[in-house]
Amino acid sequence: MPNKPSLLHRLRTACIELGDSEELRLQKSLLVFISGLVSIAGAIWLLIYWALGPQLSASLPFYLQIVVALNLLVFARWGNFDLFRITQLAILLFFPFIAQWALGDFIAASGLILWGMLAPVCALLCLGVRESMPWFTAYLVLTLITGGADYFLADFGMVTSSVPRKVSVLFFALNFATISTMVYLFLRFAIRERNHTQAMLEEAHARLEVEQARSERLLLNVLPAPVAARLKASDETIADGFAEATVMFADIVNFTELAAGMPPTEVFALLNHVFGKFDDMAGVRGLEKIKTIGDAYMVAGGLNENSKDPCAAIADLALHMRDWLAEDSALHGRSLQVRIGIGTGPVVAGVVGRKKFIYDLWGDTVNLASRISSESHPSCIQCDATTFARLKYRFVFEDPVTLRLKGKGMVSVWRLLGQNGGKSASIAPAASHYPLDIDVSGVD
Repeated sequence: MPNKPSLLHRLRTACIELGDSEELRLQKSLLVFISGLVSIAGAIWLLIYWALGPQLSASLPFYLQIVVALNLLVFARWGNFDLFRITQLAILLFFPFIAQWALGDFIAASGLILWGMLAPVCALLCLGVRESMPWFTAYLVLTLITGGADYFLADFGMVTSSVPRKVSVLFFALNFATISTMVYLFLRFAIRERNHTQAMLEEAHARLEVEQARSERLLLNVLPAPVAARLKASDETIADGFAEATVMFADIVNFTELAAGMPPTEVFALLNHVFGKFDDMAGVRGLEKIKTIGDAYMVAGGLNENSKDPCAAIADLALHMRDWLAEDSALHGRSLQVRIGIGTGPVVAGVVGRKKFIYDLWGDTVNLASRISSESHPSCIQCDATTFARLKYRFVFEDPVTLRLKGKGMVSVWRLLGQNGGKSASIAPAASHYPLDIDVSGVD
């Protein structure tokens, strides 16, 4: 267990604790600071009174020193800031009036009650605007009472002063100069501390904005931007229907066998390399990557307004994915190929789960694209009838073949070769001749 801080250490740090708010830290610092200034001023006054000899009593500034010191020690010992704040403000308010009444009138005391103005000033900064009003009112009331008493007593000749005029004038100048200096130093200290606190808050706010932007990027890597905004705005279930969307599945051929002879780190590095490039390609075209499942990659178009022609964008993406993977594999001495299935039609999209949620798609269109992909040949891109109908005048297709898909029966698919007049068609692999009836009913 750490040792308990000493009284000197607590005084030096204004009894500030780790759990204190910035406002409370500032209030403690301000009140201990003004207490220190009053103690220093009291010591100076004590020396001046002694220097003047028997003309003036040095007891008043000495008593002030004792009272302020005792109050600080009690605060340092028990740390009750609420008690310390009230007692210190009371000392600052009432002691100047008591001292002036002991010395005589305004002239004899050289306007000593000016020191009482420190109480409402400290209350304004250490308590707040509303809470400082009673202290300022009390100062005004005491000042008026003192002035009124001096005024009426002067008519009866009851106000006498044993203080020489020269000394009275000297202390007038000292009181005005000292109070002005203390108020200036106090406000300067308060403003400097507030500026320091404001700078710390701005720095913390800037760090918070950086972290918020980082969290926002992470969220947008999981969810589309409109869905992320809705999820942050409310806890309602998010499920949207789209009358027509284009879905693509891409599987890396024989990746399981290839990965069997590789260390795990290299397997993940390879997948990250390939899928990272696919992500860039999809993002450029305004398409939404949905997820990866092992070595399968799923992307969709038509779920947002980023792509005006999502069906064509998906087809263009499929061609570039196939061609880039072939070039990259040749460059690195690998034999990676991809088979792709594309389907177009209605889908339902939404967020699944409360924890570790994902954005996913459901519907016959999704199942169709997945099963077409699983039955495609290496380096082949196969499309359903709806996709072919949307793209047949802008892309080059091979004559259709018929597949028997589980839950779908006989389905015609078209192999996408490239764009009309585009280079993708020229580098596409030679056409594979499928049998007209392939039974894949046992495939999940």
